[in-house]
Parts: sequence; C-alpha cells; structure tokens
Amino acid sequence: MDKIKERLASLRAEADTAVARAEDAEGKSKKLDHELMTKDQEITSLQHKIQNLEADLEKAEQRLVEAKGAKDDEESHKSVNDSLNRKIALLESELDNAEKQLRETTDKLRQVDVKAEHFERQVARVESERDAWEKKYEDAQEKYNVSKRELEEVSPHTFLPPLPFAPRGARFGTDALRCIFLEQLAQQLESI
Repeated sequence: MDKIKERLASLRAEADTAVARAEDAEGKSKKLDHELMTKDQEITSLQHKIQNLEADLEKAEQRLVEAKGAKDDEESHKSVNDSLNRKIALLESELDNAEKQLRETTDKLRQVDVKAEHFERQVARVESERDAWEKKYEDAQEKYNVSKRELEEVSPHTFLPPLPFAPRGARFGTDALRCIFLEQLAQQLESI
C-alpha cells in the first residue's frame, strides 16, 4: 500500500503539476488571445490606414498626371506663344518695311506732283505763247490780205506769192515754223 500511496501521491503531484501547467497554459492562452486580439485590431487599423494611404496615393498619382498634363500644356502654350511672338516680330518688321515704302512712295508721289505742276505751268505758258503767235499770224494774214487787195487795186499785174499753207484752225507745232513764216511774210512785204 505504500506503493499505492506513493503512487497516489505521485499521481496527485502529477495532477497538481498538470493543473498548474494547465492554469499556466490557460493564462498564457488568455494572454496570447489578448495579444492576438490586439494584433487583429492593429491589423484592422493598419489595413484601414493602408486603404487611406492607397486612396491618397491614387489622388497623388492623379494630381501627378494632371501636373504632367498641365506641364505639357504649358510647354505647348509656351511653344505656341513663342511661335506667335516670332510671327508678331515678323509682322512688325513687315509693317515697318511697308511704312518705309509708303513714305518713300509718298515722297516720290509728291515729287511727281511737283513736276506735273511744273509741266502744267510750262504747257500753259507754251499754249499762251502759241495763242499769241496764232493771233500774230492771223493779224499778219489779215494785213497781208489787205495789202494784197490794195496792191491788186493799185497794180493789178503784180504777183505776190501765197503765204505758206496753213489750214484754217491749224495750230503750229514749233516756234521755228512760225519764225519761217514771219520771215517769208517780211520778205514779201519788203519786196513790194
């Protein structure tokens, strides 16, 4: 019986040890369950943070794409702006050249107007001289006709050569022709 008692004591000791170990294991299990629950909460919190960060990342990527697009647009606008500035400079240069040509043409036109006025005055003066010569011619013709009639009355047999041909209303083109006519007229009158 001693052996049984020993055996019982040993079983009790083993049972106490087992109970102690079970309580210890249960404590550790509760502690681990608590840690597991804490870790699950941390995981849930981290997953939520990850979702928020992913959303922020998507927003940031969208802003980056928009910024790149804006930068491309800005570069495109800058290129268009540079092109327009070059065109403006070219047009301003062409405008300056056109204004210069306009001034030169205006100056030339003024010179031509001055020359035209000068030639108009000369034409008016020459026409006035022509009219005076025609008047002198008509007067000389009249005197000649009167002298011829008188001469015919006085001496019907005297022959006077006719004046140079000048159709009625004809206008003399040169002073030389007028001078020749007047010289011939003067010679005829002297020979009478």
